Amino acid sequence: MSNLTQSSDFKSIVLNSTPLIDVRAPIEFNKGAFPHAVNLPLINDEERHLIGIKYKEEGNAEAVKLGLKLVSGDVKKERVGAWSDFIRSNPQSKLYCFRGGQRSKISQEWISEAEKEIVRLKGGYKAFRNYLMQEIEDSSSRFKPLILGGRTGSGKTILLKRVENSIDLEALANHRGSSFGRKITPQPTQINFENTLAYDLIQKLDKGFEHLLFEDEGKRVGSISIPKTFADYLSQAPLIVLETPDEERIQITFNEYILSEQESYKKMFESEGLGMYKRDIENAMLRISKRMGSERYKIVCVLFENAFNEQTKSGDLELYKEWIAYLLKEYYDPMYDYQIQKQASRVVFRGSHDEIINYLHSSGGTTEVVLP
Repeated sequence: MSNLTQSSDFKSIVLNSTPLIDVRAPIEFNKGAFPHAVNLPLINDEERHLIGIKYKEEGNAEAVKLGLKLVSGDVKKERVGAWSDFIRSNPQSKLYCFRGGQRSKISQEWISEAEKEIVRLKGGYKAFRNYLMQEIEDSSSRFKPLILGGRTGSGKTILLKRVENSIDLEALANHRGSSFGRKITPQPTQINFENTLAYDLIQKLDKGFEHLLFEDEGKRVGSISIPKTFADYLSQAPLIVLETPDEERIQITFNEYILSEQESYKKMFESEGLGMYKRDIENAMLRISKRMGSERYKIVCVLFENAFNEQTKSGDLELYKEWIAYLLKEYYDPMYDYQIQKQASRVVFRGSHDEIINYLHSSGGTTEVVLP
């Protein structure tokens, strides 16, 4: 292999989850990068800014000279060392900059001088990104979608995790898809969501699945937009409705939004965690206050306050179930029932968790259930 080899075999990178070295500046990387990519920049943000000024004032040749001056001596040694260490741990890794031009070529040459070899992506970030977006656009001709619906708390995500040929859009978007769905950690950038979705699609379709199962999300998950053509395709798909008894729905919601969520807040914020959890729940209730109406909003706030006060006094969490039950009955269920009536013609099956799993098997909609 030539030590300055280029590759545009983007599909193999996706299928092999190939580690990638992104030599762009951090400001570029943070706007969007690829799964399994690490940012080990050739030039940092300040250096990039200075080189950009030089480029505008005196042209490319002078900008390159300044770049080589800024990244020399110990600075160069440190950056080449970081690349070499990563390649040593990840021998199959590949390298990219924005367009596959000067930055990645210089990085590749310096790596070669350090007696290491790495392939760089032909066309860089831009070419790989275009490939991924085109794969999302074209995917609708390669699989038949099935959409999993159901009232809030029915356990749709639990079911999705059992089905191998499913794609969990909420997990990719790091959001639970409701007004209370924000998580402590931020959502990915729109670009990162799209890139990860493309990876998931390509990997699933390469396994030969005819159907892919998605949760019923609409066009957005929190602040993330599902690519329009893809969202439109899913919006016409057959709908499977998960029916779960109310008591079970309350328990599922309690486990996720009380037990699990409070634990996450305590782990991240320690002694301040419970107070921050309370503040964020109150903000979520405020966001839906207009849709709830003033009377129901007052009631739901009182129910939550009573539950929180009881927790701080005795450690008992059971009152939160009264708050959850009220929210489900008075807010979420009427909204969902209205929406599902409008989509009645798309519904092909209704049933419990196990009944849906059996239906998917018998109809050929799923190939393998991966968890008991």
